[in-house]
Amino acid sequence: MMTVRQNPLFLTFLGFLFLGFGPISPATAYPIFAQQNYENPREPNGRIVCANCHLAQKPVELEVPQAVLPDTVFEAVVNIPYDKKVQQPQANGKKGDLNVGMVLILPEGFELAPADRVPEEMKKKVGNLFYSPYSPEKKNILVVGPVPGKQHSEMVIPILSPNPETNKSVGYLKYPIYLGGNRGRGQVYPDGSKSNNNVFNSPATGKITSIVPAGKKGYEITIETASGDSIVEKLPAGPELLVKEGQQVQQDQPLTNNPNVGGFGQKDVEVVLQNPARIQGLLVFFVGVLAAQVLLVLKKKQFEKVQLAEMNF
Repeated sequence: MMTVRQNPLFLTFLGFLFLGFGPISPATAYPIFAQQNYENPREPNGRIVCANCHLAQKPVELEVPQAVLPDTVFEAVVNIPYDKKVQQPQANGKKGDLNVGMVLILPEGFELAPADRVPEEMKKKVGNLFYSPYSPEKKNILVVGPVPGKQHSEMVIPILSPNPETNKSVGYLKYPIYLGGNRGRGQVYPDGSKSNNNVFNSPATGKITSIVPAGKKGYEITIETASGDSIVEKLPAGPELLVKEGQQVQQDQPLTNNPNVGGFGQKDVEVVLQNPARIQGLLVFFVGVLAAQVLLVLKKKQFEKVQLAEMNF
């Protein structure tokens, strides 16, 4: 009997984001499969697992306050930059705009802010994006995507900080926040096969004897080797052919261009859960220092007056 981890659906989180966008499909359902089969998307070595299928590295940006007070709502700003003019092959082989998405791993106790706690000004920044907790047990991990990149390359996430007075599992400490963000489709499917958003190479050295269009499925290229064997390489629709009939090719020579224009990136920042009593104590200390300095100046002025009076006498 096939176990859950042997099921191909288990592996879909490796292609976690952006293998398509539109009606319900395996591409858009990948985050759901991820939530069902992975307890934590961050591996022990720190890598977020969707990097296994999204092979190109691209930058991502994450901004959070340096410090936050307990039981308060603050915003995390995620930026997934890319050239909005570029397009990529979709699953059907046609070119289309890139999608974006992200997974945000918050410290234990931090979670998505309830709608009634989010200020109206922050709601306008969030827009119509829907951030989903990774699971009922992992409310501190948030996912979104795939969503159109042209509208959502910058995302604002409202986050509620915990209160150590009521949640004894957290303290007034410095905590890390991890971000994994992507633009574009993956290059490898969960079963290890290539998607059409990839470069395809020649399986052998020889001569291309025929290139036959296979309808919407791409091409079938027949390569005749020096020994007389014929090898048929099936190419999906999407990548552009770089070879033609009668051409000699070497093993591993690219048969298509590399249509990938997206990529995956990770970023981590730190936030301090600040104790209000420390802030109050610091303010009292500053007031005390200021008062001491003022009294010292007044005392000095008084002493100077006494000295002046003695000199006149």
